[in-house]
Amino acid sequence: MSIEVKVPTLGESVSEATVGQWLKKPGEAVALDEPIVSLETDKVAVEVPAPAAGVLGALVANEGDTVSVGALLALIEDSIAAAGNQAPAPRTEAAVAPASDTLPKDAVAASNADVSVLSPAVRRAVLEYGIDPASVKGTGKDGRLTKEDVMAAAQAKQAAPAVTAASAPVAAPIASAPVAGRNEERVKMTRLRQTIAKRLKSAQETAALLTTFNDVDMSAVMEARAKYKDVFEKKHGVKLGLMSFFAKASVLALKDIPAVNAQMQGDEIVYFDYVDISVAVSAPNGLVVPVVRNVDNMSFADIEKAIADYGKKARDGALTMADMAGGTFTISNGGVFGGLMSTPIINPPQSAVLGLHRIEDRPVVRNGEIVIRPMMYLALSYDHRIIDGREAVTALKTIKEAIEDPTRLLIDL
Repeated sequence: MSIEVKVPTLGESVSEATVGQWLKKPGEAVALDEPIVSLETDKVAVEVPAPAAGVLGALVANEGDTVSVGALLALIEDSIAAAGNQAPAPRTEAAVAPASDTLPKDAVAASNADVSVLSPAVRRAVLEYGIDPASVKGTGKDGRLTKEDVMAAAQAKQAAPAVTAASAPVAAPIASAPVAGRNEERVKMTRLRQTIAKRLKSAQETAALLTTFNDVDMSAVMEARAKYKDVFEKKHGVKLGLMSFFAKASVLALKDIPAVNAQMQGDEIVYFDYVDISVAVSAPNGLVVPVVRNVDNMSFADIEKAIADYGKKARDGALTMADMAGGTFTISNGGVFGGLMSTPIINPPQSAVLGLHRIEDRPVVRNGEIVIRPMMYLALSYDHRIIDGREAVTALKTIKEAIEDPTRLLIDL
């Protein structure tokens, strides 16, 4: 009996995707709900689970193909018992045997290990790099294995000598070829990268982009974090970061200057009485902006937990379309990569984005004296069609004042 594997519903207004990677090969056994193929949409990567246990049959769609919702991807043949105790039929043996012969020895061991507790991204990395998960010490919560653990083990495995001089392959001398060659590599853009490129270019061509700058003294926030970080983490189970301070400061600015929290829709401007902040995080396939909703009603701990959860989901490739939908304002922190100053591009249809940068000690004048303070440059890029210069400058000044005097965050000033 054959069971069809089809492209699932991908989200509102998303009708097609690109086949990114087959996580299982034809002839390999698959368990119920085990991810077998990764699809790339305009926003996120979606893993398609097996609708039944069995053996993966012929692939209908290849990697790189564009497929529509409901399209046939593959077939699952010869359903098997989930426990795997039943003797397979001759046809199943013929299909499965070659797959085990072609897999590296470590990969076979990994596939036979108990990987049910691993995330989809970790399971994929284990099979891709041929790593036995039982041989790797996990650094995640409760000792769980992370994708970074698997990749580190794979790098260590590649660095170790694989063969002796006597068993070295005949083709080894090729490695001593001249290194003066000029090589090129062509890699097809992922659907996510194509979408990012289109949206950013569209923002430049459509919006009247302008950026205003300011700098902020981070002394008060850094002192507060140093004083309360341990008790905060002990109570809430999450670290006290900078993003929660800037998110709360942004709420003050957006409430005071509604145009910064508005969007242009046709010939109308829509003003929101809530604040949903898109937080730019780095994912394996590019920059993504999941949305922290109702930030105006959240505590510092709630914000930090939400951002931490999104960061983990981004690293694991587990963000969903719902995580990315909406957003009225964006915060992008280029400082984590060492950026001193930038002009961030708005995330359409939003009208503004706040850019954070690295903190560095600089001489500043305080009360007529030159002192050293931890300073950060802030950048607010905005759509001048909606937001006037006075409004943008005032909003950024409000954020600056709230960060330099965090008491304002408590008394809504």
